[in-house]
Amino acid sequence: MTLIIVIAIIVIIILMLISMYNRLVKLRNNRENAFADIDVQLKQRHDQVQQLVEVVKGYAAHEKSTFELVVKARNEAMGAQTIDDKIAAENRLTSALQGLKVTLEAYPELKANQNFLQLQEEIADLENKLSSVRRYFNSATKELNNAVQTFPSNIIAGMFGFHREVMFDLGETRANLEEAPEIKF
Repeated sequence: MTLIIVIAIIVIIILMLISMYNRLVKLRNNRENAFADIDVQLKQRHDQVQQLVEVVKGYAAHEKSTFELVVKARNEAMGAQTIDDKIAAENRLTSALQGLKVTLEAYPELKANQNFLQLQEEIADLENKLSSVRRYFNSATKELNNAVQTFPSNIIAGMFGFHREVMFDLGETRANLEEAPEIKF
């Protein structure tokens, strides 16, 4: 009878360990799937950024350094391989695009151009979609991180190489959002 109880306990423990491992795998796969959704939006973003730069170049040829920065950031973002590298590269691209937006303020005739307006609208729509898929990705990442860091699944996570993953945050933009705007009269 004691042997049956010991065997039952061992089987229950093994089933719990298998269940925890399978949950970690599902959470990791869910996170990767969420990033695949982001990748689709990022590809569209990269294409439209290139179109936007070409349209603006015709109006503001002397703003070469701004364009070069945007193109460089776009190329880095397109060449990033890992999820972490893509997150960092996309944050740099977002910063470069903000610099381009500031440059555009000096060209009222460009802001009235129909092609520019359409591209600007499409990019704004893409940014909204990206925001949505980033939230989903961060939610999936949070679930995985919680499972990796909480007991007893953290033991299984450590044994099988699961680790805390990076969120897709706003990068340098977050610092700007946390600062109060300066108002001058």
